[in-house]
Amino acid sequence: MGGAGEDFRRHSRVNQPVGTQRMTHSMNTSDSGRNPSPAPAEAVARLARLDCCAVSDALDKLKLGGVVSGLPQLSGAGRIAGRAVTMRLGTGAPPPGPVRHLGTTAIEAAKVGDIIVVEQKSGVEAGCWGGILTLGAQLRGVAGVVADGPVRDIDEAKAYGFAIFARSCTARTARGRIVELATNQPVEIGDVLVSAGDYVIADGSAVIFVLPEHIERVLQAAETIVAREAAMAGALRAGQPITEVMGANYEHMLKA
Repeated sequence: MGGAGEDFRRHSRVNQPVGTQRMTHSMNTSDSGRNPSPAPAEAVARLARLDCCAVSDALDKLKLGGVVSGLPQLSGAGRIAGRAVTMRLGTGAPPPGPVRHLGTTAIEAAKVGDIIVVEQKSGVEAGCWGGILTLGAQLRGVAGVVADGPVRDIDEAKAYGFAIFARSCTARTARGRIVELATNQPVEIGDVLVSAGDYVIADGSAVIFVLPEHIERVLQAAETIVAREAAMAGALRAGQPITEVMGANYEHMLKA
C-alpha cells in the first residue's frame, strides 16, 4: 500500500471528463459553480428517486465518470442513496494510536443515511465487513455498505435486511490478515476515486459515485431522462409503434 496517495491521484476517475480521466480529483472544477448545489438532504432525497441507469446516462451526457460495475447487492432489498464515509483496509501495520476493531471508526463517524464505502483490494481473502459491524451500522442508521472486496456473515446481513453491495463473500476473518489503514480518506472502488462526502447510489445495475460539486447538474440531467422515458412508456401504452418511440427519442436522449 506504499505510495497509495499517488496511485489515487493517477487513477482518479470520479466524475472526470471522458478522455481526461487521469486528471486529479480536484482539477475538474471549471463548471462547478454553474448551478448552485442543493442541500445534502435534498440531494440525497432526489438521488434516491432515481435509478443507476438514469444516473449513468446523465453522467454520459455530461461526459463524467463514476460508474462501478461488478458489485452486486448481496443483502437487503432495493436501492440505497446517501453520502460516503470511506474506509481503506490492507496489509501491513495499522496507523499509530489506540487499537480499534476495523470498521468501528467509520460507523461512529457516520450520520443517519450515510453509506460506508470500503476498499479491500489487498489480494488477501479476508472479510472487510461482518455481522457485528452490520448490526452496529444498522443501529446507527447507516443506509448500507459498498465494499470493493470480500465481506462475511452475509446471512446475518440478510436477516437484518441491511443493504450490502460487495465484490464477493468469504468466511475468512480479517484477524491476522488485514488491518484498517485509514477512515474518511480517499479510497479506490473499481477504478473510481471516492472521497468522504461524495454522493453514492447503488441498485441492481451498478454503484455510482458523484462529486458534490457536480450533483445538481447530474440530478437535473437524470431527472430529465427519467421524464422522457416515462413519456416514451406512455406513448407505447397509447399504441405508438416501438420503432417510432425508440427511434425518435431514445437514440437522441443524451444529445439534447
